[in-house]
Amino acid sequence: MVDLSCGLTKIPQFLCLLQNSNKVLIEKLARSKVFKDYEKAFRGGTGMPLALTPVESWGLPFHQEEKENPFCALMAKSSKTCASCLELQKRLSDESDQEPITLSCFAGLCDAAVPVKMGSQLLGFLKTGQVFVGKPSKESFNRVAKQLIQWGIDVDLKQYEEAYFTGKVLDREQFDSTVRLLKVFAEHLSIVSNQILVHEENTEAPIISRAKEFIDKNQAEELSLDTVARAVNTSTFYFCKMFKKATGLTFTDYLGRVRIEKAKNLLLNPHIRISEVAFEVGFQSLSQFNRVFKKITGQSPSQYRSKIGKGKK
Repeated sequence: MVDLSCGLTKIPQFLCLLQNSNKVLIEKLARSKVFKDYEKAFRGGTGMPLALTPVESWGLPFHQEEKENPFCALMAKSSKTCASCLELQKRLSDESDQEPITLSCFAGLCDAAVPVKMGSQLLGFLKTGQVFVGKPSKESFNRVAKQLIQWGIDVDLKQYEEAYFTGKVLDREQFDSTVRLLKVFAEHLSIVSNQILVHEENTEAPIISRAKEFIDKNQAEELSLDTVARAVNTSTFYFCKMFKKATGLTFTDYLGRVRIEKAKNLLLNPHIRISEVAFEVGFQSLSQFNRVFKKITGQSPSQYRSKIGKGKK
């Protein structure tokens, strides 16, 4: 359902804001401690680059990073070869919206993308790669050199050849294991993403901090945008714009996520009925609770309770 609380009546404008919202959410995840810790461990353990990118991303995710492949770094210097790399990244994003995917560039280097979701919502991708799956040969470089020459690129082939054979090499099993590792981490990010977005504070404006505190204390009540705006002494329109800009979420979405976090704790108690949990955290109907819970977590309340019950055994 489209949230029109800020006057968003034009669908194209709404879609643009939705894309910006996803970008803000990914940026928040990228700043989180859980991602930074994993990123450091992944790069140190595999020697490969890692990037967390939004759905709508147009750029080279590993350019000028410590683990960037030396051959790819040279490719980025030419507009023609850079365009080829950008096209590969676009294909990765387009084709990996459901499951991880691996693609090879014209030089035979493999990149992989793993979708990161928050419930059923696709936020972005974990990307890694710039590696050979199997040892490159002199013949393979000759084909690459021929392509570069056909593109009319003025290159120092000796320099490119040296960079080409300096690249990291994995066998198929090692590369597939790396992608599976990223898939596990993407699932973990999906689980903790709501907690990160709800509790992240950083250097947000005082008005946003006060609003979050008010929402947290009164989440079980029938809260409205007007009520929270009055509580922090600002106009509804201004608060709506500020809150969306700071959190990447509409007020309604944020309130739903706060309530779902409270619900998760209550669901740990097997003696409380799911309907009681729904009303306890502020939902007006069980169907609404089920719908929002599944949207945010990717599973129903009963499925969530069943999984945590099994985990205790």
